[in-house]
Amino acid sequence: MAWFTSDFNKFFIDLAPNNNKEWFDANRKRYESNVKEPFEGFVAEVIKRVAKVDPKVAITPREAIFRINRDVRFSKDKAPYKSRMSAVVAAGGRKDHSSGSIYFEIGPENVAFYGGQYMPDKDQLQRIREHIAANLSQFKKLYTAKAFMDHFGAVQGDKNKIMPKEFKALVEKEPLIANKQFYFMAELAPKTVTSPKLVDVLMEHYAAMKPMNDFLAAALRP
Repeated sequence: MAWFTSDFNKFFIDLAPNNNKEWFDANRKRYESNVKEPFEGFVAEVIKRVAKVDPKVAITPREAIFRINRDVRFSKDKAPYKSRMSAVVAAGGRKDHSSGSIYFEIGPENVAFYGGQYMPDKDQLQRIREHIAANLSQFKKLYTAKAFMDHFGAVQGDKNKIMPKEFKALVEKEPLIANKQFYFMAELAPKTVTSPKLVDVLMEHYAAMKPMNDFLAAALRP
């Protein structure tokens, strides 16, 4: 049985031209029945399966799921609601940016799975680069692994044009060390939302990303 009906995506399609509190309040029961509650059930199943692989993940769906409300304080776009549902399954839930996680978003634009380190701060970036420099062959083996390449293609991220002197000589040998971000993603068609195998597909991507996630997380451990 599928986790979501076709109205999951249809809700967001209908929301797009009506992104205001009045419309949302009028459709709140529809949102709760066809979007919020099934997504909570889906995330609970993901947590259960991930926990079998990583026992440190002992969180509730509420700790993993992002609110549908947008933070519009510093945005020119004042639309109050997001166009998708999203969550992070990690040991520390959605606020965990270092232990290795899978972030996923589901909506009418796409189904997407993300891993890696998207926004490391200055100290974290230094530690990741040091970890790569000390383990060049292992790092390359991870991002050239067949499962990783088949599911994600490559490690992505913006690059520094000017590198700290201790890494300059390594850039030619390993260009990814110049990255400021180390993330990877996979996008699936929106119709995947109604697939009864959606959790299986997600877990297949989780298995493919976990070795690289673990490598990057190791750099950030105290």
